[in-house]
Amino acid sequence: METNVSTPTPVEYNVTETDLTIQGTLEAHRPIKIGIISVLGVMITLGNIAVVMVIASAVSGWSRNSRYFLLSLTGADSAFGLLIMPLNLCVSFMKEYNKGPDPFCHVVAFFNATIYSTCMYTLATISLERYIAVFYPLKYSTLLTRRRALLLISFAWIFPPVLLVPISFPAGIIEVYFSRASLVCNPLYSSNVTYSLTLTCFIFFPCSAIMTFCNLRLWIAARRQRVRLRKHNWGGGYRPKVALRVLVPVMTVYYTCWTPCMVIMLYNAISGSGVPEWVEFIAVWLPTSNGFLNCIFYFWINHSFRRKFHLVLQKLCLGLCPGTDTDSGCVSSAESSVTPGWNSNYSLHERFSSVSSTCTLFTLMRTETNICEPQPA
Repeated sequence: METNVSTPTPVEYNVTETDLTIQGTLEAHRPIKIGIISVLGVMITLGNIAVVMVIASAVSGWSRNSRYFLLSLTGADSAFGLLIMPLNLCVSFMKEYNKGPDPFCHVVAFFNATIYSTCMYTLATISLERYIAVFYPLKYSTLLTRRRALLLISFAWIFPPVLLVPISFPAGIIEVYFSRASLVCNPLYSSNVTYSLTLTCFIFFPCSAIMTFCNLRLWIAARRQRVRLRKHNWGGGYRPKVALRVLVPVMTVYYTCWTPCMVIMLYNAISGSGVPEWVEFIAVWLPTSNGFLNCIFYFWINHSFRRKFHLVLQKLCLGLCPGTDTDSGCVSSAESSVTPGWNSNYSLHERFSSVSSTCTLFTLMRTETNICEPQPA
């Protein structure tokens, strides 16, 4: 029978035999949890380093705005491995369990909540940009100028800290405690139910609504085009398949990673009770795994990204091994594979495979091939 060990209440000084048993169980599981967190941190960091190496330069089929949004997502995901995990592991090693929350734990909890919120806002802005690119391709450059794109990105990074700054103050409006179950500094949501519910209303629910609406509309458009292509026996039916194959996993992963954490947050805030040890650990760290899965669904599935990554990898290998025979033509062949041909079929394929340059969906609704207005390079 599993004992509820993660009740977010202040630590009692009268230690009972049951408390000692729970503490012993937590200490026994602690190395396993630290190992899981460390492996996850390495995966997220390496995956996002590879992404930065590729999208720091131009990628075929990706507009300038697309690169801005995706760089913002990469920055938020990288913060999971470079900031969130080290800070919480540091608290885990330094924290004395017989003491209450301290100022450092408040700061760590503030960074945790800020990065989590920024990641959700960034995912929502990417969905919004992709929606505009598909349904308003002729007005894309007017609706989403470079300035507006940068403003959206700035909002995703500035608004969460402003909203969450009360968490960073030890004598603020909400308490913070160190959870031995999840090895994370968490706000004590039951200490201020109103503020906790406000956070969900301003962060999780609006971001989820935007993502669901935009991706559902894109999925419906792709499905209709697939049916239309089948009906008329037209070639190129692969392109709507790309959208269907990407949109569904993106939304599935998003809700799988973020919903358990939000449910536990609301449950703790309303009931004041906790959940079993491993349920809390998995729910709290699932959103960070989204930082690694984003590398797969937003980047590795993209054909242009993979080709560019192979080219960058080959150049890196040649740079590390100067004596390699460059006359073999491997680099030139890689470069030629990255540069798309100017025939319409390849161009449409590359644009559709891109995360945000999906105005091909709109193009396929017409017989003309020049309906999509070129986005700014």
